[in-house]
Amino acid sequence: MNPPCGRCNKPVYPTEKINCLDKYWHKGCFSCEVCKMALSMTNYKGFEKKPYCTMHYPKTSFTIVTDTPENLRLKQQSMLNSQALYKEEFEKNKGKGFSVVVDTPEMQRVKKTQDQISNIKYHEEFEKSKIRSDAPPPENRQDYEDQPSNPVSDFGQSAGQMRTAAVAPHSGGKRYQAMYSYMAAEADELSLQEGDLILDVEPIDEGWVFGFNQRTGQRGMLPANYVRPV
Repeated sequence: MNPPCGRCNKPVYPTEKINCLDKYWHKGCFSCEVCKMALSMTNYKGFEKKPYCTMHYPKTSFTIVTDTPENLRLKQQSMLNSQALYKEEFEKNKGKGFSVVVDTPEMQRVKKTQDQISNIKYHEEFEKSKIRSDAPPPENRQDYEDQPSNPVSDFGQSAGQMRTAAVAPHSGGKRYQAMYSYMAAEADELSLQEGDLILDVEPIDEGWVFGFNQRTGQRGMLPANYVRPV
């Protein structure tokens, strides 16, 4: 029994049979699905078991992936994982030799923040030194000079005064209040609870500010859209 043609479903005799794409075709029926141009075994292109010419062969198209909240979350998580791996490798290789550190935007932001923190501490120490007097009253100056000094004790007192000056807030800055809670993701960031009072707030970067949390007594960076002025 002769098999049916893949296009006209009529019987295909052996003298005119073409076996292709898992079907049998008449020579005249083996043509392009679009333009009906006659094809042969050397110039056809198959797609879903149908013959096409080169011009009308269906082309695959790329799928556009939209930035859904889930995709954005996965992208951010991947970036955080990359940063964590970078820091882990940096700690492992510390002390093993010199390595070139790429000046990425994140490294620039951290460097800028550290410079600003150092400047703030310097100004605080300068203000404290202007109002603090370590010299004794004039009537007791001679007794003070006659007393032997204890370098260890003096160093301990100076270190304690420096720590107090670094932690004590400066009341002349801007005051903000936290509208939302925030968990610090880096060592130089500041954790917040809703309602916390933030003192000495200074803008340091686009979307970030630096301030002093009155509740925890810590300084650091925090997102600017998490606080409001009071």
